[in-house]
Amino acid sequence: MGQQSVLVIVDVQNDFCKGGSLAVPQGEQVVAMANRLMPYFDLVVATQDWHPANHISFAANHPGSHVGASIMVQGIAQLLWPTHCVQGSVGAQFHPALDVTRINRIFHKGTNKGVDSYSTFFDNARKHHTGLDAYLKEQGVIQLYIMGLATDYCVKFSVLDALSLGYEVNVIEDACRGVDLTPGDSEAALTEMVTRGAKRVLVRDVIAAME
Repeated sequence: MGQQSVLVIVDVQNDFCKGGSLAVPQGEQVVAMANRLMPYFDLVVATQDWHPANHISFAANHPGSHVGASIMVQGIAQLLWPTHCVQGSVGAQFHPALDVTRINRIFHKGTNKGVDSYSTFFDNARKHHTGLDAYLKEQGVIQLYIMGLATDYCVKFSVLDALSLGYEVNVIEDACRGVDLTPGDSEAALTEMVTRGAKRVLVRDVIAAME
């Protein structure tokens, strides 16, 4: 196949959208953009946060701690989150308006209870991979277009890992939404991605280039 580009849809799941346990502000707005973009790509992959109920990142699993606290786990700083995207739960399902019929392959991440996984490629300790890189290499993919949730966490770490693996990376900035625990986090994340070699693009630019 070679030279193929792929659309990577990151974690467009109920818990990260309006009404979810870890809702990203305006997170549900990316669904329509994903649906609009998918027909322009021969290959579409999507990721799902897919945590066991006893996951290390859930504040509820650390009595006396709270959401937003930072703990150390095996030498890695771990931010504590609300319980979210538990395997098999409604919250872990894709947003119901997402056109899943156009998704060629789904990759789960965060499945190991002892380590978080923001990136679509590796866990945060970079010890285990999701299988996405091997799949893309098999398909001859060189260029990635990445969108989804959230700009300053899973999108950012996915982009940085993709660059480190040698892909050409375009982050579709208006098809992402950020958490912004600290105001400006998302813009800082975009700046970091560009500094490391990614291109910032808009939905309309991607469609114009593909048509």
